[in-house]
Amino acid sequence: MSDIRSEQTFEGPISISTKGVGYLKLKDINETIEIPREGLNRAFHGDTVAVTVTATPQGEYPKGTVTEVKKRAKFGYAATLVAAEGRSFAVSTDARMYVRIEIPEPSLHDAEIGDKVFVGISQWENPLTDPTGEVIRVLGKPLENTAEMHAIALEKGFDNIYPPEVEKESAAIAARGIPLEDFADRRDFRTVTTFTIDPADAKDFDDAISVQFLENELIEVGIHIADVSHYVRTGTALDTEAAERATSVYLVDRTIPMLPEVLSNDLCSLKPDVDRLTFSAIFTFDAAFNIKDSWFGRTIIHSAKRFTYEDAQEVLNSQTGPHLKELNFCLAVSKYLEAKRFEAGAISIDTEEVKFKLDENSVPVGVYKKVRGDTHHLIEELMLLANRKVAEFIATHDKHGNEIFVYRVHDLPAQDRMLELRDFLKRLGHTLPLKDGIIPSFELNKLLKSLAGKPEEDTVQTAIVRSMAKAIYSTKNIGHYGLAFQYYTHFTSPIRRYPDLVVHRLLFEYLSKRTVDKKLWEYYEHISAHASEREKQASDAERASIKYKQVEYMSYRIGKTF
Repeated sequence: MSDIRSEQTFEGPISISTKGVGYLKLKDINETIEIPREGLNRAFHGDTVAVTVTATPQGEYPKGTVTEVKKRAKFGYAATLVAAEGRSFAVSTDARMYVRIEIPEPSLHDAEIGDKVFVGISQWENPLTDPTGEVIRVLGKPLENTAEMHAIALEKGFDNIYPPEVEKESAAIAARGIPLEDFADRRDFRTVTTFTIDPADAKDFDDAISVQFLENELIEVGIHIADVSHYVRTGTALDTEAAERATSVYLVDRTIPMLPEVLSNDLCSLKPDVDRLTFSAIFTFDAAFNIKDSWFGRTIIHSAKRFTYEDAQEVLNSQTGPHLKELNFCLAVSKYLEAKRFEAGAISIDTEEVKFKLDENSVPVGVYKKVRGDTHHLIEELMLLANRKVAEFIATHDKHGNEIFVYRVHDLPAQDRMLELRDFLKRLGHTLPLKDGIIPSFELNKLLKSLAGKPEEDTVQTAIVRSMAKAIYSTKNIGHYGLAFQYYTHFTSPIRRYPDLVVHRLLFEYLSKRTVDKKLWEYYEHISAHASEREKQASDAERASIKYKQVEYMSYRIGKTF
């Protein structure tokens, strides 16, 4: 018998079927409330809503009605403009969109029948009739690649166009360049061997690595991060826009950067053969890879080489080529750091990533698996080291536990998720124990290692990932379960992640022996929550673009057998 009673109200994301019926799943009590079309009350698929129970019929789902739309899942709606009954309507290709949006003549803004458009709703008094809206952007024609990619991004609130004042500020910063006065109070690494390792198609280089062999078998490794905080100042239009976007978005065939390209792809990008301003974490290792000294501060570098992952891997494989000695040491350090992480209980998830080969018109003509070699792990471990040590520095510097900082945290898995995972794995023939309601990470790692190369490897990895809590940003440190770090933050990608930019600002304040007003705690917690939400929206947009390309790829192969 259901525990739900009439007139109870519940909140959550609503799912709407292609028949226009809504469902609110209540995971905590394993119940689902059904909302008929007449009870949707302007809610769309994915919106966060409040639903009040209206009836509890025997043998059926409890029935309810939407009493409030708390939060829209989309920032607007991509649709095709059609003519009907002598009027113009925006009709979505999403079958779960149960209304069409009427666009009055003055609100068409040069859009023509047949165009793919992005629209907003301006008026909707009667929820049982079509709403009235306005064309915000003409995207192109349906099924045109650029139109479809922009539609996906805009629905999640990511625009490829920046406000004029943001473009103006960025252009002024780019025109100023790096004058000599910007070198003041920076540690100079321009004569130290420095290089970047990035994907072949990367345009924004956030991070560079320097290696210097010192006396007494000591080796200094510098992790240099673009000093975006030097250019993007609080209170500017540029900063306001970056904070709102919170992240860059990586669709299948394009990037929508957080910062305009004159900064993200040029002045802030750590390109080779030019001076660049950086914020660095410098570590001195002994021959056994123990860290003997750490230093954090603003620097200037001059990268001597731009490696792709494949270029650097070839140097390591052949043991010949530029910066071989430095690469060998970095690889050795990364393997040591990785082993220490797994000893501490980090979970070993290394999922395969499928990529599309696109032609000049962005049509998918091939599919391949992205190969992760030693150089990927090398960079990953050095970035994890910098992120961890910056967070540790703040935590140990903070004697009273009340200084403001933005951490990257990952909570323990929910026990019900762990029970589901255990039962799922048992059905596949793998019996794993629970300890305090959680499958120990070393047991998961042992299982994953035993499945390497086997058909069920990807399925099990996906199931494990889905059983985990989601990593988020927070001013309250609870550690990072997946990485097995007590302290962790995001310091290494301020070009593409706003929290990293905030971390740079806060770290600089503390290095300068200044304090941050405690009244700002709520502001930084808001930034953390907003960035976490925008990260999810960016991920949804990225997945939607992949799904679009998957469907497009298979549409050319109808009738074929695989």
